[in-house]
Amino acid sequence: MVWVPLWIARRWGITFTWPRDGIEIILLVAGIFAVVIGLTLFFASLRRFAAKGQGTLAPWDPPRHLVVVGPYRYVRNPMISGVTFVALGEALILRSWPHVLWALAFLANNFVWIPLYEEPRLERSFGDEYRTYRRHVRRFLPRLRPWNPAGEAP
Repeated sequence: MVWVPLWIARRWGITFTWPRDGIEIILLVAGIFAVVIGLTLFFASLRRFAAKGQGTLAPWDPPRHLVVVGPYRYVRNPMISGVTFVALGEALILRSWPHVLWALAFLANNFVWIPLYEEPRLERSFGDEYRTYRRHVRRFLPRLRPWNPAGEAP
């Protein structure tokens, strides 16, 4: 969310400029909105990851419990969704095609990484609990209503 976009901006000589017309104002506002959504989603997910999962993002300290609360009730990978929103927001704010390509590359990488590495690891760690969760909550496309593992009304 920080280092790669900074490198791209420096590499391509991209700097923020104030909008000059209505289209650029719309892009700026949409970009700010996307960054706010992305950061909110990322930090809400991270907080629950630490509190409910009792672990971190670090591979040497993974969560000890499967997290299925908060944003995880809508989508299985809310942190990735959050980072993608931030990356797209940065691209819109800077009106930068290289940043759009970075956001798409980040998302494409996760379309491969998550099913090939992360999901099998979660299945080994959490077994049937994860398989049930996976059946009810999609990988990237959020549900309209939150999934309730207990089956009660939310």
